[in-house]
Amino acid sequence: MKLSDHVMKTFRAGKVFKDQNTERINSVDFSHNGETLISSSEDDSIVIYDCLEGKPKRTLYSKKYGVDLIRFTHAQNTVIYTSNKVDDTIRYLSLHDNKYLRYFPGHTKKVVSLSMSPVDDSFLSGSLDKSLRLWDLRSPNCQGLMHLQGRPVASFDPEGLVFACGLNSEMIKLYDLRSFDKGPFTTFKLPQDRDCDWTSLKFSADGKKILITTNGPVIRLIDAFTGSPIQTFMGHQNTKGLLLEASFSPDAQYVLSGSQDGKIHVWNVESGLKVAVLESKHDENPVYCVQYNPKFMMLASSSQHMCFWLPTVDE
Repeated sequence: MKLSDHVMKTFRAGKVFKDQNTERINSVDFSHNGETLISSSEDDSIVIYDCLEGKPKRTLYSKKYGVDLIRFTHAQNTVIYTSNKVDDTIRYLSLHDNKYLRYFPGHTKKVVSLSMSPVDDSFLSGSLDKSLRLWDLRSPNCQGLMHLQGRPVASFDPEGLVFACGLNSEMIKLYDLRSFDKGPFTTFKLPQDRDCDWTSLKFSADGKKILITTNGPVIRLIDAFTGSPIQTFMGHQNTKGLLLEASFSPDAQYVLSGSQDGKIHVWNVESGLKVAVLESKHDENPVYCVQYNPKFMMLASSSQHMCFWLPTVDE
């Protein structure tokens, strides 16, 4: 089945998991093969879902340190995640036996950006301490450190050769991973968002576009090569400065975002038009996380509950 405006309109919440979490889910991530989804929550739990069977598999806990910004590594049974209690160390966890494989200390304030390389064991972390750090899973020592002028949002491109760092909600710097210490090879200056801050940055799967999410009612799409604005997506609700995730569909044709009113908004990237507003089963609670499965025709969205979506069209 190919994605189209019509297909996007037919997505329905197939399964809602209401008993897994007692507080909001703050982060979700699909494994590369699309077979597993992992979530982290303010209730200190990590829930692993089987996407093929559509059910939760296991729940682990990080009671002492809390858990936020969880990401799969290349192995389907290991993750990295940031802490929201005690300290700002990043933890590398084996899901198989629930043991820590390594700790990555160094940040002195909350880590607000975490991006795993799509090709190897490197990852990036950005913190409110105004630094961006480059790591390798095999070493507890930071491989590279950049001191910045503001809160960073950062992400690898799909080939893992370049990373983008958004600063002060007004500029994006692109770095070559092999020579990032020489500084950015290009910088895009964008009109500053006066009423909101950038909260995340993602490349499309073809590497041609960058999606900028904010804590306001605006999502921006720019050209990854020239920095020129392509689209501005609006119409979803965010009046409370929430961290609502926006994501691409795997073919980069659509952008999806949660909303304060519990709905999911879908825009067509090429036309910029909204093609669907999906009524969720999140009881009008804000939908914080929305992601499209990289391999299968399904969506996941979360508030305090996790929701799996499937298209209902017969084609």
